[in-house]
Amino acid sequence: MNHLDASPMIAALSGSPDHFEFTYGSLHHIPSRHRFYFDPNGGVRVDAHCDCSSLAVDTRQERALNEAFHEWRVNYWSVLQINREFASHFDPPMGVRRLLIDLTVWVHHALLRRGHRKPNYEAFKVPAE
Repeated sequence: MNHLDASPMIAALSGSPDHFEFTYGSLHHIPSRHRFYFDPNGGVRVDAHCDCSSLAVDTRQERALNEAFHEWRVNYWSVLQINREFASHFDPPMGVRRLLIDLTVWVHHALLRRGHRKPNYEAFKVPAE
């Protein structure tokens, strides 16, 4: 059976940690919009709107992927969340500043998504009359 090669993602977790976020109980790769679900037994499930989700992650790479995810979560994501929370304790009550920060995050994510979009020609198929 063919498997999904997870080595590019393993490299991206350490090389481009800011391209990922942990939301709704899954790891989200912002540019590709792929979601990765890690189960307690070490399994990984890919949720994508393309053919990437049609293949299972190679079982020989699941352990390495889990380790890379754990390292990312401990060394990048947790630190980011703690620093955000800490900074919020000292924020002046200014809604404008929070709005600008949120807008900056939104623009950053939008720019990451922009470069990897493929046109969806399937949506424009209309049967001949």
